[in-house]
Amino acid sequence: MAAHDRSHDAATAARPREYLTFRLGEEEYGIDILKVQEIRGYEQPTRIANAPSFIKGVVNLRGVIVPIVDLRLKFNLGSAEYNDFTVVIILNLGSRVVGIVVDSVSDVMELAPEQIRPAPEVGASVEADFITGLGTLNDRMLILIEIERLMSAADMALAEQPA
Repeated sequence: MAAHDRSHDAATAARPREYLTFRLGEEEYGIDILKVQEIRGYEQPTRIANAPSFIKGVVNLRGVIVPIVDLRLKFNLGSAEYNDFTVVIILNLGSRVVGIVVDSVSDVMELAPEQIRPAPEVGASVEADFITGLGTLNDRMLILIEIERLMSAADMALAEQPA
């Protein structure tokens, strides 16, 4: 029985996964599509006093108060310019709904496990804890982010700590 369970886990892990891809500056990132609730145009959020600079404020989304995080500021990528291409990805992280501001959304990419490489140990602007790997497809390279872990980081505390 136990051997059967293990092979089932391996089969689940070996399945391709879909990632929503988005841009921050020159880099392309990917997050698990299953965490994405919707994609909206950027609207000025209501500021919250004493919030960290990367938390732009909150918006009311159909009666739910949603904190909005500017990932460019969070990752120290310089100040963002908000324009017609700026979008907010609304994430459903179990008990919390959070919005992340990105420069633009590219597309949805399916990556098989063999297309994902471990992230190298470098002094990257994105803390390595939040990077699950680098996805490659043709000549594109995606930085894959564990968005739930990022949103539950101590300085964010916008989601429950994943078990």
